Amino acid sequence: MEKKLCRVKDGKIFGVCGGLADYMGVDRTIMRLIVIGLMIVYGTGLLAYLIAALVMPKEE
Repeated sequence: MEKKLCRVKDGKIFGVCGGLADYMGVDRTIMRLIVIGLMIVYGTGLLAYLIAALVMPKEE
């Protein structure tokens, strides 16, 4: 089965972190902590998150 990057339906906000976690094979909570850390450190993480929420397709 091929991996496909997509947002998950049961996600907290938009399902982006859940989709990334499933794609990379990491726990969803760990992915959320990484994304929040990047938002705090670099500041552009919020913009990247919103763009990903618009661009990534929803899970079927």
